[in-house]
Amino acid sequence: MPSVRTPLRQGASRGRHTECPGGARRTPQNKHPHDDAPDTGADFRRLMALPDGPERNALRQSIVCAWIPMAERLARQFRNRGETTEDLTQVAALGLVKAVDRYDPDRGCAFESFAVPTIVGEVKRHFRDHMWGLHVPRRVQELRNRVRAATIELTHAPDDHRPPARDIARHTGMTLEEVLIGMEALESYSTLSLDAELPGADDGYALVDTLGGPEPGFDLVVDREAIRPKLRMLPERERQILYLRFFCDMTQSRIADRLGISQMHVSRLINRTCTRLCDQVAGRAA
Repeated sequence: MPSVRTPLRQGASRGRHTECPGGARRTPQNKHPHDDAPDTGADFRRLMALPDGPERNALRQSIVCAWIPMAERLARQFRNRGETTEDLTQVAALGLVKAVDRYDPDRGCAFESFAVPTIVGEVKRHFRDHMWGLHVPRRVQELRNRVRAATIELTHAPDDHRPPARDIARHTGMTLEEVLIGMEALESYSTLSLDAELPGADDGYALVDTLGGPEPGFDLVVDREAIRPKLRMLPERERQILYLRFFCDMTQSRIADRLGISQMHVSRLINRTCTRLCDQVAGRAA
């Protein structure tokens, strides 16, 4: 995953303001809905007015620095889902940078209201694109997430069993079919190793032990069934020669003696007939 540089915070002790290069500041008297939401309205308006150059880049960096704590908080909401906190923080920081670059203060919307869905969407996109072991449609992923959230809400103790599908449907307002699809997708998030021990197996019996191997007998049955109707269409003598050769296991010399023809003639008939049958079967398969 591409690395995103996370600016370091300064002056993070309680009761003091947090300063970043360029003047972005968070003070106790100037709070937003969260303590990690600094007042950068004036900085954004100044950023919009500045042309590209070192001064604008420094101010942009200071705004990103000021909002990094919020990105870190949002990243922590997705912990324990198979991705490291460091990587989640990097992805959230990438979403924050995108939000800073796209935000327009003239639209009258607070930056936090714009940045939160942008950052959360970036993290969710990371999970969707990089964390699923199998390709799963987006709708199924959303059902899986709703089922997972409801399961956590309905499970009151670590040793509680997973709530029944009907309870999850009643809790979420989903249909029973949607819940079942989401529950099945819970098992599709990552692939299972073939060396994994089967549930309930006390003798080390692994998943790979349940897989079958090549069975030549099956191929023989398929080949015979494919060629059977073609054999019925052969002339009597060619059909008889093939029967004696492949079903009675007679040599070409014995077949020649039995039919009163030369062994060379028998060989040519067998080769010509087999070639024609193979071409007919192959043509039908194509």
